[in-house]
Amino acid sequence: MTTTVAEPAGTAAVAVRASGLGKRYRAKWALRECAFELPAGRVAALVGANGAGKTTLLSVLAGLVNADEGSAVATGRVAFVAQDKPVYRGFTAADVLRLGARLNVVWDEARARRWLERFEVPLDRPCGKLSGGQRAQVAFAVAVGSCPDVLLLDEPLANLDPLARREVTGELLAEVAATGMTVLLSTHVVTELGGVADHLLLLARGRLLVGGDLDDLLARHVRYEGPRSDVPPVLGDVVEARHHGGQSSFLVRLPEGPRPAVAGQWAERAVSLEDYVLAQLAVTRKEPAA
Repeated sequence: MTTTVAEPAGTAAVAVRASGLGKRYRAKWALRECAFELPAGRVAALVGANGAGKTTLLSVLAGLVNADEGSAVATGRVAFVAQDKPVYRGFTAADVLRLGARLNVVWDEARARRWLERFEVPLDRPCGKLSGGQRAQVAFAVAVGSCPDVLLLDEPLANLDPLARREVTGELLAEVAATGMTVLLSTHVVTELGGVADHLLLLARGRLLVGGDLDDLLARHVRYEGPRSDVPPVLGDVVEARHHGGQSSFLVRLPEGPRPAVAGQWAERAVSLEDYVLAQLAVTRKEPAA
């Protein structure tokens, strides 16, 4: 049985590393054989359907639960904001910041207060009388005030209205640019990730399907649309095949090297993040459970 290990911050290129990571609840494996490396200074999306193992993985990385097999290593200070954004409802926002200052070895009060001011959260109102979105902002303020090297966020945008979602992601990107911290955020809503994430970890049924640089992943996948066919017009791994009437559509993972040319009756389409993720998850849904 292993737990998350925090390594000193420095010039390490890898912020989070998992090797053979597994977590079991009684007879059911919530996470199994999970291995990846997350480069420092990236914003990584942890994507998967409900029950895929996202919260379990984040909880292990945060050191809140022990893994049953494998290991997880995070570089430097780690902050974790859980899905329910827990704060003491009887405390004011200012009280919560004072608590954060006492519980953290490193604390930046000005940084935490700037976050609350940015989202117009009153410091003197009990958290129990704040809206769900405002309580979420208090939790975010404590997290950024602790000056983490790695920030773990479980469904961070779930309690926020559309405008607040855009503003929070903008502030997170600004924090990454200013401090170099690494962010790993989970979501099952892929449309929230446009222009935010630059790295992808895709989970399904407790196993890691895909991990890597988002631009590289999408660049190596192309959708081909053309006359009905049992095979795509190029060599590669078929991720998804659709057939409607006399037309076929293939999502293909291309091999390394120059992109192959296709016949004129076939059209190439760029693959969006949503298209790619949904195709990958559709494949796993058709497979028997492990």
